[in-house]
Amino acid sequence: MVDQTQTSYFAKTMESGSERWNFQGNKKLSASSISVRGVYNMLMERINNNEHKKPLVRLCRVDPTDNPIFRTTPEASDAVATAVHSYNFNSYPPTVGLPEAKRAIANYLSSDLPYQLSAENVFLTVGGTQAIDIILPVLARPGANILLPRPGYPQYSSRAACCLLEVRYFELLPERGWEVNLDSIEALADDNTVAMVLINPSNPCGNVFTYQHLKRVAEIARKLGIFVISDEVYAHVTFGSNPFVPMGVFSSIVPVITIGSLSKRWLVPGWRTGWIATCDPHGIFQKTGVVKNIISYLEITSDPPTILQAAIPEILDKPKVDFLSKNLNILREAANILHDLCKEIPCLTCPHKPEGAMAVMVEINISQIKDIVDDMDFCAKLAEEESVILLPGVTVGLKNWLRISYAVKTSDLVDGLNRIKAFCLRHAKMP
Repeated sequence: MVDQTQTSYFAKTMESGSERWNFQGNKKLSASSISVRGVYNMLMERINNNEHKKPLVRLCRVDPTDNPIFRTTPEASDAVATAVHSYNFNSYPPTVGLPEAKRAIANYLSSDLPYQLSAENVFLTVGGTQAIDIILPVLARPGANILLPRPGYPQYSSRAACCLLEVRYFELLPERGWEVNLDSIEALADDNTVAMVLINPSNPCGNVFTYQHLKRVAEIARKLGIFVISDEVYAHVTFGSNPFVPMGVFSSIVPVITIGSLSKRWLVPGWRTGWIATCDPHGIFQKTGVVKNIISYLEITSDPPTILQAAIPEILDKPKVDFLSKNLNILREAANILHDLCKEIPCLTCPHKPEGAMAVMVEINISQIKDIVDDMDFCAKLAEEESVILLPGVTVGLKNWLRISYAVKTSDLVDGLNRIKAFCLRHAKMP
């Protein structure tokens, strides 16, 4: 119990400013200050403080469970339930994951590759996010840098900042369907560049890279002596003219680390079940110590729940064609609606019709709007006036753009876009 004398001492020293402590918050974590969740919470606060708020429409999250039509297969749920009721998976899992789960993922990925992965190529993670949190520190060393796409997924830059890994951004080109600016990769890289990140299908752009473009990326990476981190969390979530091609197809040219998860294709982001796969037929990751460091990191971090790992073989072994095609048809229809309705909204431009993933980038013409200074201001005022939440482009690296998710109910998508149109008309500058 603290006596009155101690209380008085602390109060006086705090008031005088004479108190000294040898600790403080890690300023490097400020890299995460403009985070998706942080911005979402700020926008929700704007809505909640409005006494006359309208019904909420969230077009900011790429969480397919926001649409009640999206439900995972009964077989997936049954596989988890079976694992629970067996009482065989209440223990801690092995460091690198259950062998049967690793084998199932290796077989699943190998169906799209010209060679066979083994269980030893796969490491289980707590979703795709933990895979990022593992890979970047594995690469970090004094002076090292990594090439990230802009726009891109903000977890990469935030994690890089925390582990003192310098970030250099290469541009994705909206006028070319968000292709990589290949010239910029060679201009940015130097002897300290360790890897580049590619997200395919793309979050946040909604594009799907072609075979020819991916091959060219692989050839440039090989020339530079770096490897490719291929974020394929949205693998096979494609509904346009370009089919999904895994980067591992080109691992005979350059070594590839693939990041994947159950979250999007199986509509279970809350299960937090992902993986790292080394696509490396020449064994370069073994020779350079990358695999050893991945295992070392896994030994000091948390694991996906054992029961979910145990369910993976049943889930991946029996993909339901009807289930998968139905979901793609829903997303295709939603993408068409979004692209068509965006054409009717003044000051907004959608340069590329989405053909994969669950979100798209839309440009704001700030010069056509009054009383709004940038994308953050646009989203804050839209939330206050219309109770519609969008993600400001600055959070994914592109100021004065918006990321809009279409993985929502059709009625919410149409309602939200109509409110955005009304908002833009209300704020439009008069000719």
